Amino acid sequence: MHAVEYEAKALGIDPAAMAERIKAVGGSFQGERLMRRYVYDTIPPMKGRWVRLRDSGGAVTLCVKTISSDAIDGTRETETTVGSFAETHALLGLMGLTPRSYQENRRSSWLLDGVRLEIDAWPRIPPYLEIEGDTEAQVWATAERLSLAREDLTSENTAKVFARYGIDLYSIGELRFI
Repeated sequence: MHAVEYEAKALGIDPAAMAERIKAVGGSFQGERLMRRYVYDTIPPMKGRWVRLRDSGGAVTLCVKTISSDAIDGTRETETTVGSFAETHALLGLMGLTPRSYQENRRSSWLLDGVRLEIDAWPRIPPYLEIEGDTEAQVWATAERLSLAREDLTSENTAKVFARYGIDLYSIGELRFI
Protein backbone atom coordinates (compact mmCIF):
# COMPACT_ATOMS: atom_id res chain seq x y z
CA MET A 1 0.00 0.00 0.00
CA HIS A 2 1.40 3.40 -0.99
CA ALA A 3 -0.06 6.30 0.93
CA VAL A 4 0.51 9.87 1.93
CA GLU A 5 0.61 10.37 5.69
CA TYR A 6 -1.33 13.39 6.91
CA GLU A 7 -0.11 13.89 10.44
CA ALA A 8 0.77 16.48 13.02
CA LYS A 9 2.29 16.15 16.48
CA ALA A 10 1.67 17.99 19.74
CA LEU A 11 4.94 17.69 21.67
CA GLY A 12 5.53 17.55 25.41
CA ILE A 13 2.04 16.49 26.42
CA ASP A 14 0.75 15.04 29.68
CA PRO A 15 -0.52 11.61 28.52
CA ALA A 16 -3.24 11.24 31.17
CA ALA A 17 -4.58 14.76 30.61
CA MET A 18 -4.56 14.24 26.81
CA ALA A 19 -6.40 10.92 27.16
CA GLU A 20 -9.07 12.70 29.23
CA ARG A 21 -9.32 15.47 26.61
CA ILE A 22 -9.74 12.90 23.81
CA LYS A 23 -12.41 11.05 25.82
CA ALA A 24 -14.25 14.31 26.53
CA VAL A 25 -14.73 15.02 22.81
CA GLY A 26 -15.93 11.48 22.03
CA GLY A 27 -12.73 9.59 21.27
CA SER A 28 -12.66 5.85 21.86
CA PHE A 29 -9.70 4.02 23.38
CA GLN A 30 -8.25 1.35 21.08
CA GLY A 31 -5.55 -0.11 23.34
CA GLU A 32 -1.96 0.22 24.49
CA ARG A 33 1.07 -1.64 23.26
CA LEU A 34 4.82 -1.77 23.07
CA MET A 35 6.04 -1.14 19.56
CA ARG A 36 9.45 -2.21 18.35
CA ARG A 37 11.18 -1.55 15.07
CA TYR A 38 14.35 -1.96 13.11
CA VAL A 39 15.37 0.91 10.85
CA TYR A 40 17.56 0.19 7.82
CA ASP A 41 19.14 2.43 5.20
CA THR A 42 18.11 1.71 1.62
CA ILE A 43 20.65 0.33 -0.85
CA PRO A 44 21.99 2.59 -2.16
CA PRO A 45 21.38 5.03 0.72
CA MET A 46 18.99 7.83 -0.27
CA LYS A 47 18.45 11.04 1.70
CA GLY A 48 15.02 11.06 3.32
CA ARG A 49 14.29 7.38 2.58
CA TRP A 50 14.64 4.32 4.77
CA VAL A 51 13.19 0.87 5.44
CA ARG A 52 11.27 0.15 8.65
CA LEU A 53 10.35 -3.25 10.02
CA ARG A 54 7.82 -2.73 12.83
CA ASP A 55 6.00 -4.96 15.28
CA SER A 56 3.06 -2.86 16.45
CA GLY A 57 1.82 -5.44 18.93
CA GLY A 58 -0.90 -6.68 16.59
CA ALA A 59 0.72 -6.76 13.17
CA VAL A 60 4.21 -6.82 11.70
CA THR A 61 4.80 -4.48 8.76
CA LEU A 62 7.62 -3.75 6.35
CA CYS A 63 7.65 -0.21 5.02
CA VAL A 64 9.69 2.16 2.91
CA LYS A 65 9.27 5.69 4.26
CA THR A 66 10.10 8.70 2.11
CA ILE A 67 10.16 12.18 3.60
CA SER A 68 10.09 15.08 1.16
CA SER A 69 9.37 17.88 3.67
CA ASP A 70 8.19 18.73 7.18
CA ALA A 71 4.76 19.63 5.80
CA ILE A 72 1.67 17.83 7.08
CA ASP A 73 1.69 15.73 3.87
CA GLY A 74 5.48 15.45 3.50
CA THR A 75 5.78 11.72 4.25
CA ARG A 76 4.94 8.83 1.96
CA GLU A 77 4.75 5.20 3.06
CA THR A 78 4.81 2.06 0.97
CA GLU A 79 3.89 -0.70 3.40
CA THR A 80 2.92 -4.34 3.52
CA THR A 81 2.12 -6.80 6.30
CA VAL A 82 4.63 -9.59 6.88
CA GLY A 83 4.38 -12.71 9.00
CA SER A 84 7.21 -12.60 11.50
CA PHE A 85 9.34 -9.81 12.97
CA ALA A 86 12.35 -12.09 13.59
CA GLU A 87 12.15 -13.94 10.27
CA THR A 88 11.72 -10.75 8.22
CA HIS A 89 14.67 -9.19 10.06
CA ALA A 90 16.76 -12.27 9.16
CA LEU A 91 15.57 -12.15 5.53
CA LEU A 92 16.50 -8.47 5.21
CA GLY A 93 19.94 -9.36 6.57
CA LEU A 94 20.33 -12.03 3.90
CA MET A 95 19.51 -9.35 1.31
CA GLY A 96 22.35 -7.18 2.65
CA LEU A 97 20.38 -4.75 4.80
CA THR A 98 21.98 -4.07 8.17
CA PRO A 99 19.84 -2.27 10.74
CA ARG A 100 20.88 1.30 11.52
CA SER A 101 19.01 1.02 14.81
CA TYR A 102 16.52 -0.83 16.95
CA GLN A 103 13.86 1.34 18.63
CA GLU A 104 10.99 0.90 21.06
CA ASN A 105 8.10 3.12 22.02
CA ARG A 106 4.87 2.71 23.95
CA ARG A 107 1.67 3.74 22.22
CA SER A 108 -1.82 4.45 23.49
CA SER A 109 -4.23 4.47 20.53
CA TRP A 110 -7.50 6.37 20.21
CA LEU A 111 -10.01 6.88 17.41
CA LEU A 112 -12.08 10.04 16.91
CA ASP A 113 -14.39 10.20 13.89
CA GLY A 114 -12.01 8.10 11.78
CA VAL A 115 -8.89 10.05 12.83
CA ARG A 116 -6.15 8.06 14.55
CA LEU A 117 -4.78 9.62 17.73
CA GLU A 118 -1.60 8.09 19.13
CA ILE A 119 -0.11 9.06 22.47
CA ASP A 120 3.52 8.01 22.09
CA ALA A 121 6.11 7.61 24.82
CA TRP A 122 9.74 7.14 23.75
CA PRO A 123 12.83 6.69 25.89
CA ARG A 124 14.72 9.98 26.53
CA ILE A 125 12.07 12.47 25.30
CA PRO A 126 8.72 13.77 26.63
CA PRO A 127 5.54 12.07 25.32
CA TYR A 128 3.70 13.48 22.31
CA LEU A 129 0.35 13.14 20.55
CA GLU A 130 0.26 12.20 16.89
CA ILE A 131 -2.89 13.11 14.93
CA GLU A 132 -3.15 11.11 11.71
CA GLY A 133 -6.02 11.44 9.26
CA ASP A 134 -6.88 10.60 5.68
CA THR A 135 -6.80 14.29 4.71
CA GLU A 136 -5.13 17.46 5.90
CA ALA A 137 -8.55 18.93 6.75
CA GLN A 138 -9.28 15.98 9.10
CA VAL A 139 -6.03 16.55 10.98
CA TRP A 140 -6.64 20.28 11.47
CA ALA A 141 -10.31 19.77 12.44
CA THR A 142 -9.33 17.16 15.03
CA ALA A 143 -6.60 19.42 16.45
CA GLU A 144 -9.22 22.17 16.80
CA ARG A 145 -11.63 19.79 18.59
CA LEU A 146 -8.81 18.98 21.02
CA SER A 147 -8.12 22.72 21.53
CA LEU A 148 -4.64 22.40 20.02
CA ALA A 149 -3.48 25.50 18.16
CA ARG A 150 -2.15 24.83 14.67
CA GLU A 151 1.00 26.87 15.38
CA ASP A 152 1.79 24.60 18.37
CA LEU A 153 1.86 21.48 16.18
CA THR A 154 4.67 20.05 14.09
CA SER A 155 4.84 17.52 11.27
CA GLU A 156 8.53 16.82 11.81
CA ASN A 157 9.62 13.19 11.75
CA THR A 158 10.73 11.39 14.90
CA ALA A 159 14.44 12.07 14.29
CA LYS A 160 13.76 15.82 14.13
CA VAL A 161 11.63 15.63 17.27
CA PHE A 162 14.55 13.97 19.08
CA ALA A 163 16.87 16.69 17.72
CA ARG A 164 14.67 19.33 19.43
CA TYR A 165 15.83 17.74 22.70
CA GLY A 166 19.49 17.68 21.64
CA ILE A 167 19.51 13.97 20.77
CA ASP A 168 20.80 12.55 17.47
CA LEU A 169 18.46 9.59 16.98
CA TYR A 170 20.63 8.30 14.11
CA SER A 171 23.58 7.86 16.48
CA ILE A 172 21.66 5.55 18.85
CA GLY A 173 22.03 1.88 17.94
CA GLU A 174 19.48 0.67 20.48
CA LEU A 175 16.70 2.78 21.96
CA ARG A 176 14.93 0.65 24.57
CA PHE A 177 12.88 0.99 27.73
CA ILE A 178 15.00 -0.47 30.50
